[in-house]
This record gives sequence, C-alpha cells and structure tokens, in this order.
Amino acid sequence: MSDAAPPRHEALHRTASPGPPPSGPGLLPSLAPLLAHWLPRQRWFAGKGSPVTGFTLVTAAEILPPAGAAPGLLHLLVRAHQPAAGTDDCYQLLLGVQDLLPHRLAPALIGRPEDGPLRGRAVYEGLADPRLAALLLERLRVPGRLGPLSFGREPDAEIPTGLVPRPLDAEQSNSSVVYGDTFILKLFRRVGPGINPDLELPRALARTGCTRVPAPAAWFEADTPEGGEPMTLGILQPYLPGSADGWQLALGALAVRADFTASARALGHATAEVHHALATALPTTVLHHERLARLADAMHHRLDAAAEAVPALRSYRHALRTAYDELTAHHASVTTRRAQRVHGDLHLGQALRTAADGRWSLIDFEGEPARPLAERRRPQPVEQDVAGMLRSFDYAAAVGRAGGTWAARAREAFREGYAAGRPGTGEDPWLLRAHETDKAVYEVVYEARHRPDWLPVPLAAIARLAARADGTARHP
Repeated sequence: MSDAAPPRHEALHRTASPGPPPSGPGLLPSLAPLLAHWLPRQRWFAGKGSPVTGFTLVTAAEILPPAGAAPGLLHLLVRAHQPAAGTDDCYQLLLGVQDLLPHRLAPALIGRPEDGPLRGRAVYEGLADPRLAALLLERLRVPGRLGPLSFGREPDAEIPTGLVPRPLDAEQSNSSVVYGDTFILKLFRRVGPGINPDLELPRALARTGCTRVPAPAAWFEADTPEGGEPMTLGILQPYLPGSADGWQLALGALAVRADFTASARALGHATAEVHHALATALPTTVLHHERLARLADAMHHRLDAAAEAVPALRSYRHALRTAYDELTAHHASVTTRRAQRVHGDLHLGQALRTAADGRWSLIDFEGEPARPLAERRRPQPVEQDVAGMLRSFDYAAAVGRAGGTWAARAREAFREGYAAGRPGTGEDPWLLRAHETDKAVYEVVYEARHRPDWLPVPLAAIARLAARADGTARHP
C-alpha cells in the first residue's frame, strides 16, 4: 500500500477510539478568528465582498480524532453570517489537525488557534493531505454512520483500497480529489437541506441503463439539526482517464482550424439521449399557459434589471422582449410541451469525450450553484440546456478567434444531432429563443461585473437575437 494511504485497520481503530472530543463547545469560538480570515479567500466561498460577522456550528464529526503527533481529520458544517449581503450560507470544512505541519502542507495552513481544544496545533485544509484524503475514501468504502454523517454505497460498486489521492485545483464552487485513475470525489462546499441533483440525477439515469453519465459509486450526507432533509456532501464517481472536455476540444480544433461539426452533432445526440432517459426516470409536467406566463414574466424582470445594470443593453430591450412575449402568444391554447429534469448548467466544459472511442459523456448535474436547491430540482424545458450549449459555442469561437461561420455551423450541427436523438420531440423554437435570450442577458451582466473585456461576446449574441426580432441589424 502507498505511504500516502494509512493502513485500514489503523484508520478504523482511531476513528472509533474514545476520548475527550476536540469538537466540543469551545472548538468553533477558537477557530472563528482563523476562519474569518481564511474562508473568504477560498475560490468556493460565495459571499465575497461582504464581511463575515460570525459563525454558527451546524454539525461536527471526528472522522479521525487527533492523537499525539499523528494527524486528525475533523468534519465541520459551519454557517457563515453575512448580514450586509443578507446571507448565512452553510459551508463544509474538512480540517486536518497536527502538531508539526510538514513543509509540503504549509500552503494549506489555516492557522493555529490561540485557545480551545486545538490550542497551538496546526489546523489546515484536510484535502491537501494525502493521508487524510485516503482516509475519506476508506469511509466511503464502508457504508454506515459517524455522528451526523451517513455514508452510502451502491451494492455492486467495487472500490479498491490503496488508491493514491490527487486533489484537483480547477474547481470554483466545489473541491475534487482523484483516486488513482479510478474514481473522482466531488465535495460540495456550500450545502443545504435536500438531495443534490448531482447525486439524484446520475443515480436515476443509472437505473434506466443510460451510460452517458458516470454513475455514483458512493456518497455521504449530513443530518440537519432541525430534522429536515439530509444535506448531500460528496459523491464518488468513476473517473474517465484520457478524456477531454468539450471546451478544450473546441479550442483545440479552433487552434488548427479543424472542423468541429461532427463532434457538435455527436454531442447533440448524446444530450438528447440523456434528456430522454431523464424523462423516463423522473416525473415530467405539462407546460401549461400559466407556467409559460410565469416563465416569461421572470425573464422580463431579469431583462429589466440587467438593462438597469448595463446601459449597453437598453437599446435592445424592446426587441428582446418579443422573444418572451412569443412564449405565451404561440402557446395560448393547450400545449403538449412538457417540462422535465434537465442538466441545468450545460456548456462545453460539462461534456467529456473519451479518446479511445470518441464517446461523449455529461457531468456535473448540480445546476447553477448560485440558485436555490429547490429551484434547481424543478422540472424545466429541455431548451434551457440546449440554449446553454449554443451559447457555449459562441464563447469558444470568441476565445479561439474564429472567423466566418464556425460558431453558426457548430450550433446547427448540435441542433441536428439533438433532433436525431429525440425524433418527434425536438426543441420548441420559441422556447429555445427565449432561453437563449435569457442566457445571453445573464452573460451580459456577469461579464460587465467580472470580465469587462469579454462583454462583446454576449453583446454580439444580443444584437443577433434582437435583429431576429425586428429584422433590423443593430450594433452595440
């Protein structure tokens, strides 16, 4: 066994060992000054720009109690209070604890508490320590409970021992660890009551036999003190070595001016397969006129707010409104269109293609993390996903400095592949236009706030969509 993974008997023995718990009443007050400085600097912290005024401990568990010079692993759910932003989000923390921190773990140091049960000891990001990350996999191998934590595993999932962990540093809202070339563990950082769609949907798809989405092998949850729905904390899924995401592949094709239409068409077909499987596995709802009216109304409000925030949108506002008005105008009577569970945040980075067979898979089904969990779990028109991917082709073309019709051809090929994958139930043109317009409006606000140099990308789409509405070419 690798020296990065502690022997299993030691890990299990120490997890169950008795003794005074470091996670007692004085733990959080002693950690609060350290967390107030460290937490806002993490990429996955959602409340940037607003001060943290305090913390509340939601749950605490000792996955590996600190003992002597050996490291320990504490699991905390902590609520960060930010009254200026009107939020008190709950965050998942995995804290390593030891007396002498090795030099290689120095960048992971959170600090040394001045008092409390961990006084003077090094507290650090536990996922950075291979020994502790390996221990987390051991817990997932053995279903059961540990205080407020519950570990589940698919009965037929084979999870070998001794897989060497490797943290990934590419995530923004989550954290991931790859074990060998076999599994990847995604840990949700901002959590709340209710099953996360990234666990719910892949499990449902696995029951249908759909192989376009990696099926979860194990997961863990936490009880809520109020007795509500458990909170999904992490998911262990098969890792797809040798695969590349659609964003990388599109930019690679653009770099050598290679055609991407065949890949886009295959990706559209794969997306349609996943949508069909989701509609088979989970309930769908009819898009009644009232539901469409509410959808259009929400889009109108987002457009108005965006135009107030970004003046460059204002000249397009009247033309863009027609995309939303047409939702109700063209579906004024009984409609056969249905809403279903969808990916929720589909773009080229959420699709993987394996090098061996060129097969596309979809990943990351949690939806847009900034939206409430209940909203992300509602049935939506499939056009939401299609629109997200169409916008992604525009972004790839902009980054790759594609001239001519590269994006238009990729978009059309994707739609062709999608229609072939769901014959007779292709996308609705009015729903697609409305969702693409809504997505572009969101992008305008995002880029204006965070990446002003990218603002021309969604504004070009806004100009195109507005021109379709009134037949007149407009320019930002």
